[in-house]
Amino acid sequence: MSEEVAERRLSRKWSRKEIAGRVFWSCASPLFRWSPRLLWGWRRWLLRRFGARLGRGVNIYPTCKITIPWHLQIGDWSTIGDGVKLYALGTIKIGAKVTVSQGAHLCAGSHDYEDPKFVLLKLPIHIENSAWVCADAFVGPNVTIGEGAVIAARSVVMKDVAGWEVVGGNPCKKIKNRTKGE
Repeated sequence: MSEEVAERRLSRKWSRKEIAGRVFWSCASPLFRWSPRLLWGWRRWLLRRFGARLGRGVNIYPTCKITIPWHLQIGDWSTIGDGVKLYALGTIKIGAKVTVSQGAHLCAGSHDYEDPKFVLLKLPIHIENSAWVCADAFVGPNVTIGEGAVIAARSVVMKDVAGWEVVGGNPCKKIKNRTKGE
């Protein structure tokens, strides 16, 4: 093993409190994943016990995979669909009335590939009110999706998206504007 890899593996990426929280969450997460689909309130309650800040009427499907719930904030009446991955190494803030459709992946972490130590980056994702992240879309770290924006299915978003835009593709490009309130 190279010296750089050995050094990277030995470096502290998480505090003792964070490590303990992750261990407890990994033990408790089967209670989340095995809960019947209609037990929205149970999953909200469990996530709140682990520090997630969830608004009223938030629906999170049991097949959603959440890495670190205390880095998660979701506004009122938002829905997180089947099989969504919320890789919350950094904060993931989702506004009100947002839909994150099945299979989408929100990745709030990466590595600094220009640093020989390949340092772990815990970067935020912010999805503003009334946005829609469609099926199987990928949203990378340090991205803001504006209010009312639509991210088309299977898109890869690595840069900010303005409000009320419809974007799609890989790499993601603007398709058109949306009428506010549409």
